[in-house]
Amino acid sequence: MPIGKDWKSGYFTARFTVEDRGGKWTHRGRRTAESDACFIVRAAEPGKGSKILLQLSTNTYNAYTNWGGSSVYAYNSRAKNQGSRVSFERPLSSQFPNWELPFVQWCERNGYELDYAANSDLEFHPELLQHYRLVVSVGHDEYWSGPMRDNLEGFIAKGGNVAFFSGNSVCWQIRSEDGGKAFTCWKQNYHADPVFQTRDYKTLSTAWSHHLVQRPENQLTGVGFLWGGYQRSHGQFMDGKAAYTVHRPEHWVFAGTELKRGEEFGGKDTIVGYEADGCELEWRDGLPFATHKDGTPKTFEVLGTCPVRWHPDDVEWYERWEKGRTGAACLGIYTKGGTVFTAATTDWAHGLRGGDKTVDRITRNVLDRLSK
Repeated sequence: MPIGKDWKSGYFTARFTVEDRGGKWTHRGRRTAESDACFIVRAAEPGKGSKILLQLSTNTYNAYTNWGGSSVYAYNSRAKNQGSRVSFERPLSSQFPNWELPFVQWCERNGYELDYAANSDLEFHPELLQHYRLVVSVGHDEYWSGPMRDNLEGFIAKGGNVAFFSGNSVCWQIRSEDGGKAFTCWKQNYHADPVFQTRDYKTLSTAWSHHLVQRPENQLTGVGFLWGGYQRSHGQFMDGKAAYTVHRPEHWVFAGTELKRGEEFGGKDTIVGYEADGCELEWRDGLPFATHKDGTPKTFEVLGTCPVRWHPDDVEWYERWEKGRTGAACLGIYTKGGTVFTAATTDWAHGLRGGDKTVDRITRNVLDRLSK
């Protein structure tokens, strides 16, 4: 289907339908079938209409899709056999409606223009980045390749800004294959990855925080899932408040919220959940500070926290996991060239959907300041 230059950048859905009226077999009733396929249109002139690039979590969509029998998860793969390679050349189970859609709807209601890209565009079209001031991640941005990180970290080093309104972000390293038509990720079974046999672990397709990879996602996002976990999910903190406690209300991120130290926000819409990221903390005079031992940048400021915990089934494959550890989702920010903000939770956009005034104001503060 030809895409004209007049098409607006965005997320689109194509719906395919087929109908069979039975033909000569008149005893057979009419049958119909329907399927959707999502696609993304990049801006014909990047950055002309917006300085904000929303890169959608398309790698995560693919990771959870089990069309054909396999995803990179055992729970929904055929015979519970977890896959290690998944193709984009199949109908994807898009997660867009759950997270990115409420963010996009909020932006459109409030006059924020966005340009759109796929995860893989950070790898295969890095030239896009030079046209934007702010790159945004929303929702469940879990699977990243090394070139994606390289290019975005280069963007930040040159003064570009990033906002992670997402959680479980940059958790697993993938390797793109066939020019981006598929990717590999061995996850917990990293010892079966052919890269493991080479002893050159830089591209090992397992957790970015794994000690063999030596490149924790904290170095990019400020936080990571190894020090985070679940809230109101996977049996963890099922009666939790799912709200952030404010620690540094004087920061510009909280401007106009009238919040005070120790107050909470976001609980009505359970914005902390279902997966959240954190960093190793130490507490002094009632305030949390990053230890920086886990890769979190030296300038990272912890603005809010909420207790979270991993489910044992998810972590005890990792030989350096501290059993029984409770972590904390860490809303925060750092500057290292450009500025990187993290909401550190998958469900931040649910606060926008629910009309939470504090979530609304913080989102405005971040977009207004970092997109200029």
